[in-house]
Amino acid sequence: MSIQFRASVAVIAAFSTVSTESAPTGTSVETLIPLIISSHSQPAQIGWSPHLAALVGILALALLGGVLAARNRFDEQDTLVAESEPRSEEFLTDRERVQQLVRENGGRMKQSRIVDSVDWSKAKVSRLLAELEEEGRVTKLRLGRENLVCLPGHEPTASQSPEKPKSE
Repeated sequence: MSIQFRASVAVIAAFSTVSTESAPTGTSVETLIPLIISSHSQPAQIGWSPHLAALVGILALALLGGVLAARNRFDEQDTLVAESEPRSEEFLTDRERVQQLVRENGGRMKQSRIVDSVDWSKAKVSRLLAELEEEGRVTKLRLGRENLVCLPGHEPTASQSPEKPKSE
């Protein structure tokens, strides 16, 4: 026998639970070695079956999906609360938008600034202001080469006609 084989037999015999006393008489250690090796040759296995592993994986994915869905729902509620105030610009007509813009700027605004504030052409703004002036909703005053658009009651004092003194 080789030295490696004898060392293996000695280790197996020392740590083996199989004793030569329980073996039939007339058997030697050399005949018991294949029995000992075959009984200890299987690696230790965890008692998990593929079905159990799949079930654990599915439960982990379901838990992760639930956490992500809950997080998204809370994020949506936060954005809904922040956007609960309706945007008034979305529901305004063009005329109302021009009037609101002038109102937000103190009741007076140059026509060129109105054109810069909205994404409309100069012609469209001029046409809207002419319609609003005909209806009496705004007043257009010529200042040199520009127009000053004013809401009623916000005209400069120099542009108002002087009051006639009462005749006695």
